[in-house]
Amino acid sequence: MEAFFSLNAWMAAGLIFLLRVSDMTLDTLRVLVVMRGRKAIAWVLGFFQAAIFVMAISSVLNDLDNPLNLVGYAAGFATGNVVGMLIEERLAIGHIQMSIVSSRLGPAIADHLRQQGYAVTEIPARGRDGMVSLLTVSLLRKNVDRVRKLANEIDPQAFITAEDVRPVRRGFWRA
Repeated sequence: MEAFFSLNAWMAAGLIFLLRVSDMTLDTLRVLVVMRGRKAIAWVLGFFQAAIFVMAISSVLNDLDNPLNLVGYAAGFATGNVVGMLIEERLAIGHIQMSIVSSRLGPAIADHLRQQGYAVTEIPARGRDGMVSLLTVSLLRKNVDRVRKLANEIDPQAFITAEDVRPVRRGFWRA
């Protein structure tokens, strides 16, 4: 139990923690770019993620007597997932298909978005309480908050959803 309180035991666990945070951050980013079809980036992230993983797991297995190593490994795993998600949110890689449903102001929202340079498709639809406008907007993920705010300027009651998409062919994408 003396080893539990030694500086070396804490430093080893800290190193494992940092390795695992790095490993899982890269892994989380890799999975997200794989889902978006970015093969080259996925390969590079996967290469470094695997190399760091081997270093982290071998450090744990080489010193099973130090329970701090297990704690560092598990904490690094959990932290790395969150760090990877935060980084990916900041990078905002990919495209989004946004759907905006407005019971009264669909055409005004569409015009407002078009004036800002966004391509909008208007579809008449029937909702729970009657006819509505269904607007679809394909955009870069980094523009989601901006488009949401623009739509809410016209209709704060609009129902807005967004989902990841992979562009296949043609169309208008605001850069």
